[in-house]
Amino acid sequence: MHYQIDQPDPYCKGRIGLLTTDHAVVETPTFMPVGSLGPVKGLEPDDLQKLGFRLLLNNAYHLFLRPGHKIVAELGGLHAFTGWPGAILTDSGGFQIFSLAKLCEVTDDGVTFQSHIDGSTHFITPEKAIEIEEALGADIIMVLDQCVALPADGHMIQDSVRRTRLWAERCQAARRRTDQALFGIVQGGLNARRTGRLSERVSGIGL
Repeated sequence: MHYQIDQPDPYCKGRIGLLTTDHAVVETPTFMPVGSLGPVKGLEPDDLQKLGFRLLLNNAYHLFLRPGHKIVAELGGLHAFTGWPGAILTDSGGFQIFSLAKLCEVTDDGVTFQSHIDGSTHFITPEKAIEIEEALGADIIMVLDQCVALPADGHMIQDSVRRTRLWAERCQAARRRTDQALFGIVQGGLNARRTGRLSERVSGIGL
């Protein structure tokens, strides 16, 4: 994977460039259609390409629960499973674990959550998240992160940023595939004094 900056923005410090993956060249910044379970509802892959999209977002949480990452792998990975020829990014599912679960217990080891489908209980570690995303076979995979509901006090936000960094380092260590790019997630909140430095450290860990 290669990223080329074509034009830095002097006003907002944004970057206009090209992200080259094995499946597509993506102009950035970009919007990604979301196919939580793989395909984008109501649109064929050809329709998405005609609209100019080159990068699709799938969700590891939903695919882990149904149909299962091992089944997707047996079918040839997400590209074969969805029929999408472009690039794919998989969210680790960290946000869904916290927003959809009726039962959620978070520790530095990982997350215990209850499925929103059948109530079954699952335990996801950073290492498990990487196992799932590598089996799914996306071009870009995301680290497991802790997303806290806002507003939250500064100590809670600071702890979530610390844990997200810890999990990111474990995700990096657990990687086995070399054909996927692992992206970090910057977590934080509204308290710049408490979270600013930690957020910078998460974004700069060099994944």
